[in-house]
Amino acid sequence: MIKVLRGNPTPEELAVAIAVVRARAAAAAAAETPGPPAARAAWSDPARTVPRAPRTPGPHAWRTSYWPA
Repeated sequence: MIKVLRGNPTPEELAVAIAVVRARAAAAAAAETPGPPAARAAWSDPARTVPRAPRTPGPHAWRTSYWPA
């Protein structure tokens, strides 16, 4: 709600003032919208520290037998 405290603005002057206030509010809202998150480097990914499932025997188990746990 807008209240005129001094003067007697014309309808055109009041419309311009409201348009400016709305444009500034829209620009501020657009500036607050976050963009896509920055890509993390692989070395800083917290998923690297999660323990993996133990290896199970299978047809390709020999390939992963030397991989670090």
